[in-house]
Amino acid sequence: MRITGGQARGIPLKTPKQGEIRPATDYLRQAVFSSLAAEVPDTRVLDLFAGSGAYGLEALSRGASSAVFVEKDRPCVACLQANLAATTKSLGTDSSVARIDARNVLQWTPSEAFDLIFVDPPYALWHEQTAALAGLLRALASFNPEATFILEAPGAEEPEPGPGFTLRKRIGKGKTQPAAWVFEYRA
Repeated sequence: MRITGGQARGIPLKTPKQGEIRPATDYLRQAVFSSLAAEVPDTRVLDLFAGSGAYGLEALSRGASSAVFVEKDRPCVACLQANLAATTKSLGTDSSVARIDARNVLQWTPSEAFDLIFVDPPYALWHEQTAALAGLLRALASFNPEATFILEAPGAEEPEPGPGFTLRKRIGKGKTQPAAWVFEYRA
């Protein structure tokens, strides 16, 4: 797994050796960022259920101004810290452009606005915690009603972000592979 584009293109990303992490594939991230290309520069990015940090780090590589990563799993946080250090070194900046919040996403309360919000939870949470995830997304939209939400889920199942969210685009092949859905919130 690596960063697929931008100034830090080619930087390998570490993932924990054990556990249930399911990183976003290089193919899917590249497709997502190709479709969002003009929207990424100078944005504030939030990567929820960050894992290795692939989505947020890819955004930084492609010109985002800052990123916040929320991830509770300690081995993932350790890999994320290493990935952030390698990426910022390649970008010629320091890690102050990003912050890692080592907490459970479902217990995290947003307190600032973001422009691009990536949500890639363990897939079972789309079913088990639908209301909690929808509430979090609405709370995030209240800080920036023009934010773009990118939700990853199994290709056969469109995530349900709740009322007010409009699907802009589906990215990914078929129903057997992971896909990303790009939503906008319009209250």
